[in-house]
Amino acid sequence: MTPSRLPLDPTTNLPTIRSSGELNQFLRGSHADAQGELISEGMRQLAERIERIVATLRVTRQRTIVAPMLVELLTVLRGHRQRVARLGLPWRGLYEYGGYLQALTTWRTLIGRWLVAGGPRSAQLPLTAEDFELVAWRTLAEGMLLIDMHEQWRAGQMQAETRPAELREPAPQGAARWWHRLRR
Repeated sequence: MTPSRLPLDPTTNLPTIRSSGELNQFLRGSHADAQGELISEGMRQLAERIERIVATLRVTRQRTIVAPMLVELLTVLRGHRQRVARLGLPWRGLYEYGGYLQALTTWRTLIGRWLVAGGPRSAQLPLTAEDFELVAWRTLAEGMLLIDMHEQWRAGQMQAETRPAELREPAPQGAARWWHRLRR
């Protein structure tokens, strides 16, 4: 098995990234294919916005300042999620694909809830920098894991039990025959 390119914490021996600089360094080296490059670019765009929002939340939680930043993040997040959902079969066959897609969906839902919490008349968002940062970086960690596993798979060094499942494009004719037999 090819070792992960993610830096390891010496105390836990688990992958770790402690800053957006380390994330960008990881993503810059993650261009195994055109789709991987698109995903990396989307994650870099998200990371830039995360840092701006966290820095702002450390100073103020004022709705008129933070809400537009969250709405901009939502727009970038939606586009990134759509690109992830359109990844090819080798990506979708990885176990980590579903985890990242779910993490993006959950994060998008949370941002929406944070935006409406307290109502439009509330001057402050009920969101701390720490809460936002925790969810944001955990979500991007799922994406980093997906990229790392895809690169290991592409290198052909994955063990048989972690290889992507053999996926085929859906066969409408087969489904129709199955449905017809079921209805008999």
